Amino acid sequence: MFTPPSKAISTRDKLTRARSAAPTLALLSTLEKDAILSAIANAVEKHEKEVLAANKEDVASSGLEGAMRDRLLLTPARIQDMARGVREVAALPDPIGETLAEWTKSNGLRIRKVRVPFGVIGIVYESRPNVTIDTTVLALKTGNAIVLRGGKEAIRSNQCLVDIMTAVPGVPQGAVELLDSTTRESVHELIKARGLVDVIIPRGGGGLIKFVTENSVVPVIETGAGNCHIFVDASADFGMTDRIVINAKTQRPSVCNAAEKLLVHESIAAEYIPRIAKKLINAGVEVRGDGKARTLAGGLHVGPATEQDWHEEYLRLCLAIAVVGNVEDAIAHINKYSTKHSDSIVTADETNARKFLRGVDSAAVYWNASTRFTDGGEFGFGAEMGISTQKLHCRGPFALTELTSYKYEIIGTGQVR
Repeated sequence: MFTPPSKAISTRDKLTRARSAAPTLALLSTLEKDAILSAIANAVEKHEKEVLAANKEDVASSGLEGAMRDRLLLTPARIQDMARGVREVAALPDPIGETLAEWTKSNGLRIRKVRVPFGVIGIVYESRPNVTIDTTVLALKTGNAIVLRGGKEAIRSNQCLVDIMTAVPGVPQGAVELLDSTTRESVHELIKARGLVDVIIPRGGGGLIKFVTENSVVPVIETGAGNCHIFVDASADFGMTDRIVINAKTQRPSVCNAAEKLLVHESIAAEYIPRIAKKLINAGVEVRGDGKARTLAGGLHVGPATEQDWHEEYLRLCLAIAVVGNVEDAIAHINKYSTKHSDSIVTADETNARKFLRGVDSAAVYWNASTRFTDGGEFGFGAEMGISTQKLHCRGPFALTELTSYKYEIIGTGQVR
């Protein structure tokens, strides 16, 4: 049965243990790390019943509904997905020790730029217990210790998963630390732990991310909200567009790569808006629109979209439609309102597609595809630490290589300056 994280062990002590574990992790061979990951995948499957039982208690006591409940919920299929993701990470090339560049100076010094772990990664996140597994295995594969601070709504699920992983033979003590989530003090201590923690990654709602980025003295890789757009250009194939829009909005509306806004070229708006609005409404989507979109929707129930709507990440079955004059207007609208996450154009016009791909300032920009593919697993990374909407140190879905830094190894034969 669930035992909450011991408050007898302070946050500071857990951070110190993680820092002590980092050198050991950095020296593990690829074979050793992959063996640990394989054992974790097996253990997660073996203890499925315990994980589901802990998660059932979390869901029952959370009081969450809709998108947030879906994020918290684990099912046998989702546990299998977690285990599969662990094995996919294990099968990926190990970036640690990779030589990025190498050269010899005229004085005979050989200089080599080599990829190395960060050391200790801290992650603050909400609701989704799969993040506990995904981020931990990415950290272990790259020789990093990880400090997890999940949300209180997933306290039992997270503790159960951490207990499973830390019981795997070969995982050093301190390699995976779970902080107390019943108090905000643990977040404050984590983001102020410069010297013990090398990087902080916040994942969750805009408020959490804003708080961490504005208050952390530890460097932050910012993950962002997803106010994602689809632009339907004049030459778009309606059948293809229908599939993309419905998938991007309804396949899993609670996640950050779901579409929230639909822009339609004015030359096809009279024909396409009633068509897609009807399909969205039939799929259970609340549809909102600007004045033109509402007029063109005719008798269909399309509510008014306010200025706030164009900024909002709904994370539910809701979508707002706007009519735009051309691809340039679509790009301007997206760059004004988007969160620079994922945006897509549906068009048969390659010139307009190329203009959109280059002009939209987002981490992932699509041509004739759903925004739902912005995901570490879908990109072939096995799992992801998050989706970065900033431009330093990484952008878009990030995983193994982005959890590394580099150093220079210089080999001489007695040279002095």
